[in-house]
Amino acid sequence: MQIDGEDLLDAPIDCVWQALNDPAVLARCVPGVTALVPTGPDAYDAEIKLAIGPLKGTFKGTVRITEQVPPEAMTLTVDGAAPMGGVNAAGRLALETQGTGTLVRWQAEPKLRGTLATVGARLIGPVSKQQTTAFLKAIEAEARQLASSRR
Repeated sequence: MQIDGEDLLDAPIDCVWQALNDPAVLARCVPGVTALVPTGPDAYDAEIKLAIGPLKGTFKGTVRITEQVPPEAMTLTVDGAAPMGGVNAAGRLALETQGTGTLVRWQAEPKLRGTLATVGARLIGPVSKQQTTAFLKAIEAEARQLASSRR
């Protein structure tokens, strides 16, 4: 299964890129994050509370940022598990200047395991799009604040 979308952020590309690469900002912006601990360059242990339809749980796992082309693109890989199952996902963010803002195109390919795969599979697309839009709106606010502080 592949999911994708795009969001136009009202913030300059360099500020969006900086926000996407700041662990403290990520911890504030990713919906449901209760812990994001750096374990190395561009690698984190994460804990995220998530609800997918009737399934609710806390996922524990790892996040890695790779294939960075500043300030245009990055790949994120996620491996997480909860009592209801697990998820492995690879996602790509592509940033492009659009006027004074930044167009973010994203795509991900989640692979689900366990009960999550059987019960949550049909819901993962809409939930992922909702969570990604919420994340990018939070990144937009952080990037706008960063841009304001530079003036």
